[in-house]
Amino acid sequence: MKSKLGILTLSAVLAMAFSWQVAARDLPEIEKAGALKVVTEDDYAPFNFIKDGKAEGFNKDMLDELRKYAKFHVDQSILPWTGLLASVSTGQYDMALTGAVVTDERLNVFNFTPPFASAQHYFVKRAGDTSLNTIKDLSGKKVGVQAGSALLARLPELKAMLEKQGGELGPVVQYQSYPEAYADLANKRLDYVINVVISVNDLVKEKPKVFAKGLAVSGPGYMAWPISKNSPELMKYMTKFMDHMRETGRLAELQKKWFGETYPNLPTVPITSAEQFHKLAGL
Repeated sequence: MKSKLGILTLSAVLAMAFSWQVAARDLPEIEKAGALKVVTEDDYAPFNFIKDGKAEGFNKDMLDELRKYAKFHVDQSILPWTGLLASVSTGQYDMALTGAVVTDERLNVFNFTPPFASAQHYFVKRAGDTSLNTIKDLSGKKVGVQAGSALLARLPELKAMLEKQGGELGPVVQYQSYPEAYADLANKRLDYVINVVISVNDLVKEKPKVFAKGLAVSGPGYMAWPISKNSPELMKYMTKFMDHMRETGRLAELQKKWFGETYPNLPTVPITSAEQFHKLAGL
């Protein structure tokens, strides 16, 4: 399963954002136009994917709920992940409905809606590997992680956890995609792989005879929808929508349906700065 944590850095996005952010629309313009423009992808299970020719996933169901809630049309476009965030930063779309992980770098360009899922990092091992049962067992072992990702950026947390127990972080191998990393793990070229909890749960559910879920290797993390910093009224509107989903119990239903668990302790306010994010995540 691939990760949406940033195959590339946001350097290009930042450059475009600072020169084009003025193009972002806010709620009054959206209401006047009669349509909110959202962008999604179609190849990131369990968030957005195609099954038997039909759209499926958590964000597909959330989009259905948003269309019921909104008093204007919600127009959806589909793009590859590589262009998704840039299309929002430049004002081509008003927001992205995707499984985006909140990071310091992204907070330079976007504000994030109240989170809808945990993005805490866990390690994955081979099924039947009894040598990796604790964090200390990871000492000196070879780990796979996606290049340029939020997971790579927070690897120092695991390094500190290991050093506190007298261990050390082993060799780190970076991959352009998670299927490559998982293949190397299965073939014993790696000892473990790090990914967000939802992706780990999905992987183990799909291939329980090949992979097994390990322990958390980071503090809390969050998945949320990115919106331009020039659209504060839209953020207020989407925050009210998330309040509605949570208060009606529908958010918990969809979390259970697609992620296999609920997240009752997520922040209920937008995340708008690195300082706020660090406080929430205990960084």
